[in-house]
Amino acid sequence: MTSWMVSSWGIAFFEYCLQVPANRMGHYKFTAAQLKTIQEVITLVVFAVFSVVYLKEELKWNYLVGFAMIIGAVFFIFKKW
Repeated sequence: MTSWMVSSWGIAFFEYCLQVPANRMGHYKFTAAQLKTIQEVITLVVFAVFSVVYLKEELKWNYLVGFAMIIGAVFFIFKKW
């Protein structure tokens, strides 16, 4: 159990080490809201694939509706008004 916790914190630390410099570089092109949206979409896509492939869970219709709404949110955040 302890090794799983250490592994998961190690992955999170590695992700954090990459994320902070990427956000600094990305802020020249994107707003903070856009960067956060990109991060959340990537996280949700990776987690959805992990759930289906590794955990053998099925993608239900309500998940797909939720993902469609998130795509709508991405549209509104990135749209130049």
